[in-house]
Amino acid sequence: MSSFRNPHYMYLFDMKNGKKKLAYGRSPEDALEILSFRLTEEEMAQIIPDKYVKINQRQLQEYVDLLG
Repeated sequence: MSSFRNPHYMYLFDMKNGKKKLAYGRSPEDALEILSFRLTEEEMAQIIPDKYVKINQRQLQEYVDLLG
């Protein structure tokens, strides 16, 4: 039940190469921290942390071609 009290959201972060990176978390900062667990420093450096869009699962299909 605790997940209902701490909702998570999907975020699409802009990348320097023109693509977008999908992340999931309670906030944009949390989502970036979660990404940092699985990406290398070089991959994290490609993400522009202050340029993102909050989306819901239904919208994800619209952005599939932009993911990098």
